[in-house]
Formats: sequence, structure tokens, C-alpha cells
Amino acid sequence: MSPASFAALPRLVSLAPRSAQARGLAGRILERAAGLHGCDDLLAGCAGAIKELRGVLDRYLRTRPVDYLVSFRALLAVDEEYHWANTLEGFTDDINHVDCPHCGVGVTTAIGDFGHYSQVWDGDEEIRRDLRPVAAEQLTGTGRWMHRIAVRDGQDVLADGITYLFGKAECPCCASVFTLADEYTSANRPVMR
Repeated sequence: MSPASFAALPRLVSLAPRSAQARGLAGRILERAAGLHGCDDLLAGCAGAIKELRGVLDRYLRTRPVDYLVSFRALLAVDEEYHWANTLEGFTDDINHVDCPHCGVGVTTAIGDFGHYSQVWDGDEEIRRDLRPVAAEQLTGTGRWMHRIAVRDGQDVLADGITYLFGKAECPCCASVFTLADEYTSANRPVMR
């Protein structure tokens, strides 16, 4: 991330309503905004442009574009949900890694065409447990917001995947049950200054 990226952000936002490339570049800049880049003052100076980009992205998503996921991820970054902006792949075959909060074993989770499960390997033996989706009406906070946007925009696969992402996972080793999104967020959400 360089100062030029943040300096370009207002211009990209002004082009974003009519340019997929500008929306994409602005989104990628914001997806990487969390971190040690030494440009916090420049980022703070872009607050107006970032607010404007949020509206542009929200309106664009309502059109149900073919590049929906790119703009959805950019919207997550605008709302400082950097860890989700950088990991969501649309739930065709999203694979994530978390540690079980009870026994500490590394657990792989899959959400998508391969199924919805948590997994560990014990030597040559694969041990899987089904993920447990949360009911849409029980979603809260970021999960509810993400799901609401996906449903509003007719993104059924994304909406369904979010219910698994914010649902429960069972550790295949110790059988403890934990909220997948909480563990992923705990391990991956950047600490902001």
C-alpha cells in the first residue's frame, strides 16, 4: 500500500458509478487499508470519498451485476470488515482455517459445492463433521447485515453460505461446538489503531 493509492481514492470514487475498473481498484485499496502502511492520515482524509463509495456500491449491488462479489467485498471493506472482504470467495468452494477454541487443533472448514463441514486429519484418516447453519432470523451484527444485503440482491448462494459461516462448527477431535465466524474473526480481524 502506498500513499499514491490513497491519493487516487477520491478520483476513483468519482469514476466508480460508471466504471467497473474504478470500483474494483477503490475496493482493492480499501481491502488493504488495515495494516501498517504509514498512510493513516491520508486514509482519514478520504473519509468523504469512502462514504460516497459506500452509496455507489450499495446502488450498484442492487442492479445484481455479474461482478457482484467484487463489489460486495468492496462494500465489506468500506465498512471496515477487512477480514471478510479478504476471504469471501462466493461460497462455491470457500475453505477457511481456524483453531478449535477448546483443544487448539487446526480445523479446516468448507462451505460450498464440496459440502458444508469442518475437517481434521488424523494421520491418513479424514474426520469430518457437518457445519450447522444459523437460522437467518437469528443472525446478528455483521452476519445479519451481510445476509440482508445478499437476500435483497437475490444472491441465494451467498446468503446461504453466510448462514453457515455465522453458524456452528463442531471440532472433529474434541467434539466441542463453536461459532465459526467468531473464531475466524478473532484470528483474522486486523487490530485497528
